[in-house]
Amino acid sequence: MPETANKLKLVYITPALYMAGGVERVLTLKANYFAEHFGYDITIILTEGKDKPLFYPLSNKIKVINLNIGFEELWTCSFAKKVLVYLKKQRQFKKALTKELMRIHPDITVSLLRREINFINDIKDGSRKIGELHVNRANYRNFETNDSNFIKNLFAKFWMYSLVSKLKHLDQFVVLTEEDKKAWAELPNICVISDPLSFCPTQRSSLSIKRVIAVGRYVYQKGFDQLLQAWATIERQYPEWQLVVFGDGDRTPYEQLIDDLKINRKSCQLHGRTDDVEKEYCNSSIFVLSSRFEGFGMVLLEAMACGLAVVSFDCPCGPKDIVKDGEDGLLVENGNIDLLASSLSRLMNDETLRQSMSKTGQKNAQRFSIDYVADQWRRLFESLNISAS
Repeated sequence: MPETANKLKLVYITPALYMAGGVERVLTLKANYFAEHFGYDITIILTEGKDKPLFYPLSNKIKVINLNIGFEELWTCSFAKKVLVYLKKQRQFKKALTKELMRIHPDITVSLLRREINFINDIKDGSRKIGELHVNRANYRNFETNDSNFIKNLFAKFWMYSLVSKLKHLDQFVVLTEEDKKAWAELPNICVISDPLSFCPTQRSSLSIKRVIAVGRYVYQKGFDQLLQAWATIERQYPEWQLVVFGDGDRTPYEQLIDDLKINRKSCQLHGRTDDVEKEYCNSSIFVLSSRFEGFGMVLLEAMACGLAVVSFDCPCGPKDIVKDGEDGLLVENGNIDLLASSLSRLMNDETLRQSMSKTGQKNAQRFSIDYVADQWRRLFESLNISAS
């Protein structure tokens, strides 16, 4: 796509870019595209990781400003101290961010809805304000844990009420899925723009290797405990098949679960994060997503683009926006372990079905190409900018 005639000035605000996270990857991908293809003037403002290298490479056309606020200090504070440190750092953040935005005078400021959402609407720098959410509403807070209590729930309700009031004052609020959009029914200023496919595959799976793959962090959200329970019920029927998992985090409880379920170690292997996920996809034939919830489900897209047949829990939010059940993959009732096992078994048994879903999935994954998604953002940016002028 040729560069747009309107050279917009954009500012993104996010905590850090030194980690190998999904938000960091998507922001980098989009910012690079906007700078290189649309000629946008882009600045990314950070608060953490002052002396740490960026994990994903950024275009040299993009400016990065690190305010060095250091909110990560809160991780090591006692509760009493945490409140005082947070308030102090939040004041520093507001003052420093206001100074930078007043200096830059961007056309559009995009908040990734971290601590700046508390005051971003109060900064009168002349820019239109956009909020961009990368998790679903139900799991916006404390989405790494499965415990709860009365006090926490009460605080969460108060926090959400306050958040919604701030989101209403944004010029636009962007979520990743149509499913999640419905959860924010009180917001009139909401739209859906999905994440783009994170890479363009240079190869495709031959579907000849009898391997099922899962990718994600070893945390409760990803449901690998559910996946292992499903695998335990079918592994003896398919001794030639193997299940492999790749991801960051502590594998110890899942390794223990393999022993508890008496799963054959030759048929199931847990690995750390891979530096070549495309290769691992292409050395597999089926991808399985066992998550309890998602913000979007990028790994589903990646696997489909690499030609894998996919099986996924129909969890909130993302899979039903990506997978067309029975056409390019199989959607399974969320949390139904027996159905997950039978769906995996169905694909492992039926090579013709795998081939058909592979072909359709590769085609459908292109709905999320960076070219298409970037053009959606371009139209949003320029419509806001035109209405401001």
